[in-house]
Parts: sequence; structure tokens; C-alpha cells
Amino acid sequence: MATRQLASCQSLTKAYGLNTLFTGITLSVYAGEHIGLVGLNGSGKSTFLKLLADIETTDGGQVMRTGNVKLVYLPQSDVFPSGLTVGEVLQAALPGILHEQGLDTIRDLMQDAGFTQTGQPVDTLSGGWRKRLAITCALAQEPDLLLLDEPTNHLDLEGILWLESILKQASFAFVLVSHDRYVLENVSNRIVELDRRYPDGYLAVDGNYGTFLQRRAEMLDQQLQHEQTLSNKLRRELEWLRRGPKARTTKAQSRIDSTVQLQDQVHAIKARNASIAPVQMEFDASGRKTRKLIEVKDVAIRRGDRLLFEHLNLTLTPGMCIGILGRNGSGKSTLMQMLQGELVPDSGSIVRAEELKIVSFDQRREQLEQQQTLWQALAPAGDSVLFRGQSIHVTSWARRFLFAPEKLALPVARLSGGEQARVLLARLMLRPADVLLLDEPTNDLDIPTLEVLEESLSDFPGAVVLITHDRFLMNRLGDGLLYLDGTGGFTTFADYEQWLQNRQPEAVEPVPLADKPVSRPTRGLSYEEQKELNRIEKKIEKADQEVARIQAQLHDPAIMSDAGRLQQLHAELETAQQAVEHIYRRWDELEQLGKTS
Repeated sequence: MATRQLASCQSLTKAYGLNTLFTGITLSVYAGEHIGLVGLNGSGKSTFLKLLADIETTDGGQVMRTGNVKLVYLPQSDVFPSGLTVGEVLQAALPGILHEQGLDTIRDLMQDAGFTQTGQPVDTLSGGWRKRLAITCALAQEPDLLLLDEPTNHLDLEGILWLESILKQASFAFVLVSHDRYVLENVSNRIVELDRRYPDGYLAVDGNYGTFLQRRAEMLDQQLQHEQTLSNKLRRELEWLRRGPKARTTKAQSRIDSTVQLQDQVHAIKARNASIAPVQMEFDASGRKTRKLIEVKDVAIRRGDRLLFEHLNLTLTPGMCIGILGRNGSGKSTLMQMLQGELVPDSGSIVRAEELKIVSFDQRREQLEQQQTLWQALAPAGDSVLFRGQSIHVTSWARRFLFAPEKLALPVARLSGGEQARVLLARLMLRPADVLLLDEPTNDLDIPTLEVLEESLSDFPGAVVLITHDRFLMNRLGDGLLYLDGTGGFTTFADYEQWLQNRQPEAVEPVPLADKPVSRPTRGLSYEEQKELNRIEKKIEKADQEVARIQAQLHDPAIMSDAGRLQQLHAELETAQQAVEHIYRRWDELEQLGKTS
């Protein structure tokens, strides 16, 4: 561990009105540290970065920075002056007077970030490319300490891999707020979690995210055991008090005082150990038994003069989860709109089962009216909602999604990004569905909520089509991936790892969370790997069912005379069989790791 201290905070306290984010935080950042900062939505992660950057003031304690340390802060929102080009924005970010060497630097920065036109107006950039530009501007300032607040938001998967490659080899220190578990695993050498469960208000663990999960589980288990020990001691002392000391001696009074202090300790540790109730999420299925829910046949679609994809065939069946990958602008959201029925393909056809119930999640959150109150957004028809035939009052419904009753009067515009995502998910749960179309549902969600979403989607009996840059979610749920190249072509893959190998076979890529070893001589299963092993038999069953479904179609007399359809089915069968083989290999890897526990 490097010894040069770049920034530190002592007894840091911050509140907004009656909402106290944290109290008494004492923490330092040293040269060479790559810190992943995690915590629940509302725990104060973004505020903590702003305090380190001297953008906000503390309510107590102090923040200290070494005088010659160059600190750069990258906020969640990317704001650039209107009317500038990419080159002009980078020029403004470079320190000092720009000479010929500066022009070379701009060209190098643009090339590394994937920009091809110096004169491209910033106002024409997509959200993903604006984020790339913001990151590049931060790097151009040559920071000693870089503070990044959710930098993967709006980046496509290619962009995230680009950012990972930068952070993995960074010579500067950084504090990274992220809910992306792969990013945290691949780039961090220290994880800090803000949470009131911990005596100091946070837990810091040297190592990557997998190491952190193990250490956190051990620490919380120890804290629970300590609560039990103190509670048993307190019961004995209270029994002594109930019997009544015969004489108020100095010794007896001292014991009474100690019992009072012990009561305070037990109350404090119980308050810390009281687990924050997780989001209660369960998607409502219609119960439809139809085998084919949506069938996409030889579909093509253009945007202006640009062909997004053509000759696309896809069949959605119950229990299937398909991940959609592609660069920003490759047509992922367009495909979702076609499946939804909002767009008609230029050629080919889409056949939907009769009275099919489709529920969609819009990444732009346009389904939310920002001026509505939270109450109106959760229960637009009155003071209750109807979930699976049961009437639930809006206050109880709100608590399922971690909204306190006093928040119900707030306008949606006042809610955080994670809170707005939870509102949308709450509304989706009220609608019985055969198919879920989810376009970036993980944006802004904290890790515990992501884990609940993961489980609820795994249990959903209908079909799921998922656009997400959360590779962990995609790998856990996906029965296959469809990659759109944005130039008319597409490729199917068994999973994320297969796509990654195909993307750049000879490159050294980030190691996935479930496969990256923890730094110890021998290791057993990590927390996440154990969860994966517990569910892998169910995943194999689904994969085998998909193979059987395709094989049954190949023997259908109505199809055997259709050469085009047979060719398509043989390609689907090959992909499905590869998926089965990959899952069995993964099962063997996890079993071998389990034997070293």
C-alpha cells in the first residue's frame, strides 16, 4: 500500500434537512489506490465525492487535500457549452497554453476514445459518446486523484470495456462510484461501502469486489454474534437488577451504571444489525401456456439510409431470456419497439400469440410524469393498487419499494434516478405479462436492488428480452445473446464470455466476476459463485428444453419441406447446443472450486 496521502476526511457528517446521510466518517485516499465506492441508493456516495471535491460543504468534520494534488471530479451529468466541437472541448480541458504538442495530444486522446472527427459538434453526440468525451476531458487534465460518479451510465458495453482498460492500468488514484459488479471486480484494489450497519459508518476492504463480499459476510456474522453475546450478558444483569441489590454500595452502583451502558451498547448494535428490508419485487405472469409467444421472421429495418439489421429470425418462448447487445445506435431499442408493436419492419413479419400481454421498461423513463407525486405515480387510480387480485394500500405498496410514507407527497422530479427506476418497476409488477421487454432496467439501481431484480426475473415464467450493460445480470439470466453490429448484420452467442472471445480473441480482456480468483493460495466458491452454483441446474434444464423445442420443430412435417426455415432452425439448434455445453463446463468449474473450500 502506498503511503502518500492525497486526501482525507475526519469525522465527516452530512445531512439534507432531516435526512442524515452519514455521521463521523474518517477515511483517507492514498496514491495508487483504486477505490470502488458502493452503498444503497441514498447512502451518500455522490455527496461524499462532492465533499472530497470541495463542491459541497460539510455539516461537521473536515476534508483535507494535499496542496499539490491535482484532483479532477467527473459528475454523473455531462454538461458541455453549446456550439462547441469535440476538438474545442478537449482543447479547453488541456492545462496550459495549447501549442503543436497540444494538438498532437488532442489527436491522441480522440483516437484512444474512438472519436474520428475533431470538428464534430458536441450537440450531435449520443449520450454514450458524450460520456466518452467527458471521461476523456477528465483524463486530459492528468489528475493525481480522479473522482468518478457512475461513469458507466449511458456507455454501451464497448464503452465500458474501454473505460475498464483505462482504469485497470491507471497510474493515478481514483474513487469510483459504480453499481457495475464486473467493473468493481476488474479495476478496484479497495472497496468502501457506506452503510449505517457498520460501527464506523463504512466498511473498507483491500482487494477486489469478490474479496469484499467475503470479508463483509464475515464481518456482519461477527457483528451478529457480538450482539448475541451482549444480549445474553444484558439479560443476566437485568435479572440481577430485578432481584434488587440489598445494599446501594459503591460496587453495586457501579454495576448498575455498567448495566445502563450495556443497554445502550445492545440498542446500538441491534440498530446496526437490523437489516434494511430489501425491495420486494415479483413480476406477475399471465399463466399463458402458448409455446410460441413472438416469432420474428426474416425481419429487416432501416433508419433513414442506414440498415440496422436484416434477415433477423427470433422465436420467444416461455421461460426464455434473450440478451441484446450492440453499440449505441445499433438498433437495440428499435428491435424492442418492433417486438412491442410500436414499429413495423420494412420487410419480414412479426407474429404474436393472440391477446399477448407485453410489458416494457423504457430506459428514458418517459412513462413517468415528472410533476406527478410519488403517490400518483404508484397508485394512479386512488389510494390502493390491485396486485394479483389483492388490494394493497399505497403506503404498503410504497414500502415494498423502500419508499417511506412521508415521501409520497414528493413530485417524481425530486426522486433520484434509482428511485425513479424503482417506481417504474413497481408499475410493471401490476400488469400481468407474457413477455417482459426491459431496456436498460439496471441504470441507477443499487446492488441489493439489482440482486432482487435478478432473482425475480429468474423466477418469471414468461419470456424476457433484456438490453443491459450489466454483464453480471446478463450472464446470470441469459439463455443466449443477440449481437447487432449496426451495419445490417447480427450474430448469436451462447453468453457474454463467448461474445467477448469472439470480439477480440487475442486481446487480454477483463476477467468476469465469477471466474476471477481471489488473491489467496487456494480458494473455494465466492458468495456470487455459490449463488450461481445453486441455480445452475435450473439453467441447464431451461437450456435442454430449448434444444428439445428446436429438435421437435425440425421433425415437424409442415417445416421439413421449408428449406429456409430448416436452415434457420439448424443454426438455432447449434447455438442452443453450444449453450448447453458451456453451462455444463461452467458447472464443472464451480464444482471443482467448491472442492477446495
